[in-house]
Amino acid sequence: MLKELAPGLKITIAFTILTGLLYPAAMTALSSIIFPHQANGSLVTVAGKLVGSSLIGQPFSKPEYFHPRPSSAGSGYDATNSGGSNLGPTSAKLLLGTTKLDEKGKEIVDFDGIADRLVHYCIDNQIPFTSSAPLDRFNDPQGNLDDVKLIKAFNHLNNPLVFSPKIQIPADAVTGSASGLDPNISPANAELQAGRVARSRGASSEQIRMLIARATDRPDLGFIGEPRVNVLLLNVSLDQQFPRRK
Repeated sequence: MLKELAPGLKITIAFTILTGLLYPAAMTALSSIIFPHQANGSLVTVAGKLVGSSLIGQPFSKPEYFHPRPSSAGSGYDATNSGGSNLGPTSAKLLLGTTKLDEKGKEIVDFDGIADRLVHYCIDNQIPFTSSAPLDRFNDPQGNLDDVKLIKAFNHLNNPLVFSPKIQIPADAVTGSASGLDPNISPANAELQAGRVARSRGASSEQIRMLIARATDRPDLGFIGEPRVNVLLLNVSLDQQFPRRK
């Protein structure tokens, strides 16, 4: 019996060493030589400090930065918990958002939804809109928009809040990617954020738009994919060319 098993065992050991050890080691060494930056995670450093990877999206929420697309990876942009919302285009939860009660019985946002994201995107970037009710009706005591109130208004059975931007908003501005870690936004999304960034940086809109144009990557090989702007690299360029005002 051992005589019959020996050839199979030898082949298993040989292929384990070949495909499980030698081949990966050779590919790792070769890629480190030919593509050292990509092989080491496409890491981005500024003044010797690691600020992220150009392959992994991360949250930017301050007005002086370009903002990434929404993320459903963990609590947001969690590289250890990559994933999307898995909600379909007809999902009421995706469109209108939902709320829930926390452990203390307080109502909080469960999922913000596209409608709520549209409101914030338009207000943040001073995009004109129409609303079936004044938005200050949904402010908290500090005068900020209360997302719980907004989501409940959008989900009202008899008189739901209707909110409509007066210009077309790029889909990536209000929807997450399948991974939740997309590092890029569309040039159209970046253009709509340019005014806010320019005001926060004390720069002109034209200067910021020129920066966007230089940061825009064209489709691979000229036809694969869409033009895109890497948010991290664009924000690094912003800090270098238009330092934040103190």
